[in-house]
Amino acid sequence: MIKIIKEQLKKDLPEIRPGYIVKVYHKVQEKNKERIQVFEGLVIAKKHGKGINATITVRKESHGVGVECIFPLHSPIIEKIEVIRKAKVRRAKLYYMRQRSGRKARMKIIHQNNSSKAKIQSSETLTKKESQMDKNKKQPEEK
Repeated sequence: MIKIIKEQLKKDLPEIRPGYIVKVYHKVQEKNKERIQVFEGLVIAKKHGKGINATITVRKESHGVGVECIFPLHSPIIEKIEVIRKAKVRRAKLYYMRQRSGRKARMKIIHQNNSSKAKIQSSETLTKKESQMDKNKKQPEEK
């Protein structure tokens, strides 16, 4: 019995924790076609440990409506999971994010540099830097 369960466990899963923004590629069956759909959102909970029953709850906001999906990590329906960003959080369950939207829902993003120390910036300063970079790119060349 244990041998069968160990065969079913996926070995190529990245480290996933609450606060991470992930892309989950999962298979969707439509009539006789099968395609891969991407669900990108914030991991608000990880449950049931590392075993065959392990699940993650991913939340995103789509057109002003909050959408949550619970994905079994070792399910054959899950094609792959990609970690997009990591945020520093102090809770194991981020259910309070359900009541937050917009600016209140911002978290501190962790950036890994070549050095061993992680750099922490608020997402507000990050967006300011990105907007400055966009302005520099969009300025037309003067003749």
